[in-house]
Amino acid sequence: TNSLTTAWRLFKSLSEEQQRYEKQLIFEHPAFVKLCQQLLREARRMTRGDLVFSLHALVSLGVPQNTLLVQTLVRVCQEKLNQLDNRCISVLATTLAGMDKDKNVSALQAGLQLLVEQRISSIRDIFILQNLMKCLGKDAPVFLKKKLEMAVVREIDGLTFLTALRMFLVLAAMNYCSLPILNPCSKKIQENVHDVPFRQLILILEACHTLQYRNVKLFSALADYVNSTAYLWDKKQIILFLSACETLGFQPTELLDIFAEKVTEDPDFLNLKNLLIVLRVYSRLNHVPRVQKHLFFETLHSCLNKCLPQISNTELLKAVYSLGILGCLPHRALDELLQKDSKDELILPDDLKEQNTVMLCCVKTCMELDSPSFTKPAFVLTENLSSLVSLNLRKAQEALIEILGDENMFRQNVRLPYRYHIDFEIRMDSDRKKVLPIAATDDHPDSCVQRWFF
Repeated sequence: TNSLTTAWRLFKSLSEEQQRYEKQLIFEHPAFVKLCQQLLREARRMTRGDLVFSLHALVSLGVPQNTLLVQTLVRVCQEKLNQLDNRCISVLATTLAGMDKDKNVSALQAGLQLLVEQRISSIRDIFILQNLMKCLGKDAPVFLKKKLEMAVVREIDGLTFLTALRMFLVLAAMNYCSLPILNPCSKKIQENVHDVPFRQLILILEACHTLQYRNVKLFSALADYVNSTAYLWDKKQIILFLSACETLGFQPTELLDIFAEKVTEDPDFLNLKNLLIVLRVYSRLNHVPRVQKHLFFETLHSCLNKCLPQISNTELLKAVYSLGILGCLPHRALDELLQKDSKDELILPDDLKEQNTVMLCCVKTCMELDSPSFTKPAFVLTENLSSLVSLNLRKAQEALIEILGDENMFRQNVRLPYRYHIDFEIRMDSDRKKVLPIAATDDHPDSCVQRWFF
């Protein structure tokens, strides 16, 4: 056992290429063959620790699962399962998590699950609990996840920052949203955010998305930390962080402004892939930089124009759509998009057709709204507006009244030319700081008034 575990510890520290070479040398070495033969003979007389650690080392080294040696060790583990202590259970769970499902492995996993259920109340080691949660994974029954949760909650006050961080990620691996665990772990992370490596920041946000766990205080703490250390990160790292925020629907305003400045200072890093991510993030988060916004959009337009010869139809549509949502249509890219549309070059497979049809419709609506020849009489209100608001929009209507204070501050059911339809319209001053009454802007039209539709 010592020989095998030592070989595994040395082996796992090598690069992937070195591992392939060393693995062949290990398997072909005469001493390794003799060691495996001895292990096969002694399997039923081994101590529980030697048995479990030998199986773990062999599987980790890549010994084929269908060999007589591995299958024998699996069957002996079944026979001695009730003799295993908590540490051995943890190691065995890790081993089985890396093995393919076959008859013996499935039987051992089922037995292990029953044993864990019986032992949970006696396990006080948080690392063993974490390991069991991770290895049992998202396929574990809900009742077992709940028992593991209760066992962890008993120990939650004594968690260190690193243990809390790991627990956060383990819950994501289980796809189990446990607020009694997540909330205190989240608080620990917020208090020690400066100790979180960048890769872990992304994993935390991805875990929140997996668990549908929305903690604005946690998001804000992570964003503030990246704000304060933005000079340490390269632009690709910040793009990755912003993309994770966009997936969660969280708008880190200050960081978005900082990154917009970085884009205008050094646009050369914006290849097609990065450009599409930036456009998607800013449009979906509906963020227009507060400073040098025109220079920011000019930079994006210029980068998009450079990418036009290599851009696909779908990517072109997504880019124009994103800029249209931000209120800044790119004329050259738009012309190319409309030419493709007129030639039916935007016809796509069924799985993308509906999504792209909606985006194209939105682009054309943005054109109508932004056209210099578009005049006020083109907006036509339908009759009996309040009765025509669908049930799905009632909550949005109530929220607008609560936020704006008066129904006269917005207009609903606005029809545009070419049968386009807008659910709600509000009007703001050019600085986007003040909402203006609809009636007042109708009676006194002003070029500084901006319409916002949604």
